[in-house]
Amino acid sequence: MKNLTLSILGWLLFAVACSGQAAPPTIYAESFRKGPTRITEETFEAKLSPDSATYRERIKDSVGNDRYELTITPQGPEGGTQITSWRVKLKDLHHTIYSNILLAEQEPSADPKNNLWWLNPNRFGGVPIRVRRIVKVDGFYVEFQVKELHFTPLDSPYLDSLDVMFAFTNSDPRTAR
Repeated sequence: MKNLTLSILGWLLFAVACSGQAAPPTIYAESFRKGPTRITEETFEAKLSPDSATYRERIKDSVGNDRYELTITPQGPEGGTQITSWRVKLKDLHHTIYSNILLAEQEPSADPKNNLWWLNPNRFGGVPIRVRRIVKVDGFYVEFQVKELHFTPLDSPYLDSLDVMFAFTNSDPRTAR
């Protein structure tokens, strides 16, 4: 009977551990930009590395015209080629005064909701690297999440690859699941 109880307890602990891995946490924020603009929905993956460190994607409005530009750029020690993080920016091509409309507030702050655009694997960073990020911009949503990352060497702070999934949608992804 004691072995059966230990076996059941073991399975329960395993089930609890596995259930904690089911879905990554989500952080939701709303951009300072509030408007009616909707987009052509799309999903894509950005694969980044030191050899392909910058990524650009044009996002079309609901009529099919280029309206936004998504860019991902590397960050690292000044003057070096090593990468410690990447920064995601979304620019409205009609209103170029704003360099990044993925911000919740235009003023810098330590609030994680204002820093979802910074893909920083540092454990002391404001947003965990694998968190699911959702930002409502105008009349659409930008969802993105780091799927894979790799350091070289493994114990260093320098990234040699990062894969990020993006979804641009007109409906709230939090209610779609």
